[in-house]
Amino acid sequence: MAGTESDYGKRKPSRLPRNPMPEQDARERIKNFREVALGYEEKEAVAEASRCLQCRKKPCVAGCPVEIDIPAFIAAIEKGDFLGAAAKLKEKNNLPAICGRVCPQETQCEAVCALGKKGEPVAIGRLERFAADFEAAEGRAVSPRIPRPTGKRVAVIGSGPAGLTCAGDLARMGHQVTVFEALNAPGGVLTYGIPEFRLPKSIVEREVEYIRSLGVEILLDQVIGCSITLQELLESGYQAAFIGIGAGLPMFMNIPGENLNGVYSANEYLTRSNLMKAYLFPRYDTPIKRGRRVAVIGGGNVALDSARTALRLGAEEVSIVYRRSRAEMPARAEEVAHAVEEGVVFKFLTLPERIIGEKGWVRGMQCIRMELGEPDESGRRRPVPVPNSDFEMEVDLVIMAIGTRANPLLPSTIPELRLNKWGYIDVDPETGQTSIPNVFAGGDIVTGSATVIEAMGAGKRSARAIHRLLTGEEPGV
Repeated sequence: MAGTESDYGKRKPSRLPRNPMPEQDARERIKNFREVALGYEEKEAVAEASRCLQCRKKPCVAGCPVEIDIPAFIAAIEKGDFLGAAAKLKEKNNLPAICGRVCPQETQCEAVCALGKKGEPVAIGRLERFAADFEAAEGRAVSPRIPRPTGKRVAVIGSGPAGLTCAGDLARMGHQVTVFEALNAPGGVLTYGIPEFRLPKSIVEREVEYIRSLGVEILLDQVIGCSITLQELLESGYQAAFIGIGAGLPMFMNIPGENLNGVYSANEYLTRSNLMKAYLFPRYDTPIKRGRRVAVIGGGNVALDSARTALRLGAEEVSIVYRRSRAEMPARAEEVAHAVEEGVVFKFLTLPERIIGEKGWVRGMQCIRMELGEPDESGRRRPVPVPNSDFEMEVDLVIMAIGTRANPLLPSTIPELRLNKWGYIDVDPETGQTSIPNVFAGGDIVTGSATVIEAMGAGKRSARAIHRLLTGEEPGV
């Protein structure tokens, strides 16, 4: 392996494979909504931590959007100081148990791990999860020291990963922070969008309680732009605001039959199942259609979440229908592997043309086969139809998981707020500052659909910028 002692510190590269994560057996887990991955035991965590080279240049830190000192928290795990590892994580990350479960480490910190050049990178995400869960199990979390109050008040709109991160960091800088959440539970996409088997609600609730413990107030059922305007908030005593409302407006294909009963957007389908606990009907009074043969349109993580939820709700056959090939799928490899183990069928290079109905309900879907042509603006090869290749699928439930866009409700009430041509908020990429000097924004409402950790990074950058605006000081968080 390339590299010298100056690159790797005093350790030689390890050729040991990474320690596997214990998981529920696929035959059992498709019958329940319990978490698939079971987490490391102490011995497994120490063994995995010992693979870290403790590189002097710390490339993994540069690959982390929230700037965690990754070698330091891993070194603490190797020494058996698990609470110290959790404390080191929380110096930069307010939501480590969440990040350890749903962040795509394989394309960020683990992608630049020196061990990954000729072998398997350190399982950074699994170790992050272990440290956060150990701290919770011990019940001995140490809260950071909160400085003297600055007397400044900040409104954070939205309690998703961007909003929670921004709020937590601002509170740790001494500001009084209030989070306004439109739904009846905090967490944003963490709560309504990610299924229980990937991110248990108890974990989200635990992390939210930590944010509250920092002094953050969270108000629910507050639709800013409807119940109260942003301008009214600022006039009521808030010196600055952060907008982290996500991009929750579902997209459809605009093909015939999309208005039939049995066609869901992934947003509605997952929200009914996750936030409204429709999978526990009739114990909870929100019903959800349980399809026998389900087609999920799309190739991202949301599509896989929808497909795997449908299986757990009793579907006999669930198909992912994706117009490109496996190589172009944006979903995480781990999630694809889990879906395959659970029996999800993948119909690649397939495009729906029409949803077929009978008495107002879905009974089938007409599709056409595709082939890959020249690359498009995304760099992926553009799918083009194969002539005379139409065929029909027997389905009774269709879930559209082809992406989301900006909900115009709040931006439309702020005339001074500059938007781009797609309706997302235009900001300074370094600070998140909008066209209104004391209003900042970050996460999906700025970038479009992205990852949890990218939204958190945006919240962190804006918190620093807001602190500088309000105090003129450089923050330490």
